[in-house]
Amino acid sequence: MVDLRQGGRGLGGSYAWDGPHLVTGWHSHDMHQIEYAISGVIEVETAAAHYLLPPQQAAWIPAGLEHSATMNSSVRSVAVLFDPSLIRSPGDRARIIAVPLLIREMVIYAQRWPINDAQPDPVADGFFRTLGHLLIEALDQETPLDLPTPTDPLLAAAATYTRQHLEAVTVEQVSRAVGVSERTLRRQFRAELGLSWRDYLTRARLLRAMALLAEPGPSVLEVSNAVGFDSPSSFARTFTRHCGESPSDYRRRVTART
Repeated sequence: MVDLRQGGRGLGGSYAWDGPHLVTGWHSHDMHQIEYAISGVIEVETAAAHYLLPPQQAAWIPAGLEHSATMNSSVRSVAVLFDPSLIRSPGDRARIIAVPLLIREMVIYAQRWPINDAQPDPVADGFFRTLGHLLIEALDQETPLDLPTPTDPLLAAAATYTRQHLEAVTVEQVSRAVGVSERTLRRQFRAELGLSWRDYLTRARLLRAMALLAEPGPSVLEVSNAVGFDSPSSFARTFTRHCGESPSDYRRRVTART
């Protein structure tokens, strides 16, 4: 349990990050948390799934939920924390939401009250209570694109191998690497994760593509090749179907200055 309050006594507050590459390790908080990337891409992992947070998406992390976050070197982020007495979390799992403009501006404005300095203040309490209720309503429009986390060691090894060889991987290569038949591997993916190995591969490729597109440098074509799609048109169709917009539109949106 990590205490971000450090003496602060307010019912809500913020924690901003703008620094070097950081992997937090597994931890939890005694407050509900929304994690939002102003720029760059944050990775959040729980026991159930691995999530990617480009700008304009955020993770809701209930109090007490163990998680790990990876802040890449270009990340600027704001975590907003809420005392459980302020708002009630709808469930005990992490959720990913698309952040509308109003909530985004309120999350950024919340930096006025750093969590370690937050003191009882009716204005601050009202602000965080309102923001919390808006977030709870937004959770009804959950938009996850995640990778479920296998608990079986063999399946976990197969999932890791798949993610490490996105540019050119086949189920035959994965099954050979972990020492089981293709049929067994396919059956285990379906039984434990509820999706096929091919679907897992597609999600992993799209999540990696989202991270690459959120950074300056590689073109859409280069991203398509880097994550293993046969052609730019196939990449564009798949990305649009799962993410609701084209790779080019996504890049323009998430790299726009807030």
